[in-house]
Amino acid sequence: MDNYFLIALGPALLAIELGYIRFAKSAGVLDNPNNRSLHENPTIRGGGIIFPLAIVLLYFFSSEVSLPLLSAIVLIAIVGIVDDMKDLSRLLRFGAQALVVFLIFYDVGVFAHSWWVIVLLLVIAVGTVNAYNFMDGINGITSGYSLVLLLSLLYINSYVVAFVGDGLILTMIIALLVFSVFNFRTKALCFAGDVGSLSIGVAVIYLIVKLTMISHNYFSILLLSVYGVDSVLTIIHRLWLKQNIFKAHRLHLYQVVIAATKMPHLRMVFLYMLAQAIIDALVIGLFHSDIWVHLWLTTCVFGVLSLIYVFVKRKYFNSI
Repeated sequence: MDNYFLIALGPALLAIELGYIRFAKSAGVLDNPNNRSLHENPTIRGGGIIFPLAIVLLYFFSSEVSLPLLSAIVLIAIVGIVDDMKDLSRLLRFGAQALVVFLIFYDVGVFAHSWWVIVLLLVIAVGTVNAYNFMDGINGITSGYSLVLLLSLLYINSYVVAFVGDGLILTMIIALLVFSVFNFRTKALCFAGDVGSLSIGVAVIYLIVKLTMISHNYFSILLLSVYGVDSVLTIIHRLWLKQNIFKAHRLHLYQVVIAATKMPHLRMVFLYMLAQAIIDALVIGLFHSDIWVHLWLTTCVFGVLSLIYVFVKRKYFNSI
């Protein structure tokens, strides 16, 4: 990986983001507040466009990005851009996500495994992409949570098991840091939009699945456990309330707590980051333990997170 590329990437992405913000203001690409949002002022949408652009740039300056991965990122970014401009049908979105996941599976060799492995990873992959899209509801959560995850993956790649070139992870970290300048703040200048949240979700899935295939260790799914528990239990809660789970809402745990307590967005983001960082430290420390330790820790993590979710949700849900 050429260090000069990484040095130049930050300023280049910063210039692109500033140019996009100017364009979006003139074109009216805004996320306007409504009864399901937690922001109060019209905010530029689609600032996450620098995520797929960073990977495209890496493709031309490095061999670390394969053609299937590039195709997956570009495809999901196009879907995200169009969806930011005009809502796409659920069928088209799901079809694009399925194609993207198949491209990733082809790239990392998932199809050489048993059918149950393919099905399990397919559910996790599509679920994670959608979780990233749905969880992108407050300032800083996509960039903050993803930074914790990517830094953990960078450590694993460097000191536990090498599964990908460092350049891909570092490129995503730099893109997230640039985006954070505009989003990780009390009053965000822009939101990631579907183009950003879907792209980062696909990149994360690629890294997690590739780590799983190379290490033969499904324990790495815990690196997504905080997002995973919030997303799955929120879907279950909405089904219990007989709501349409495909419609916008604000029933994720962080949304309920913020609506009920008026907690600052960034404080909630730090809580999510801290929770995932603690779990990631356990994953790293016990990565090479036997399968029974992995099963025990996985059960404990999902059990504790689920109990916290239910307790906090019951405490604040009736207050919103």
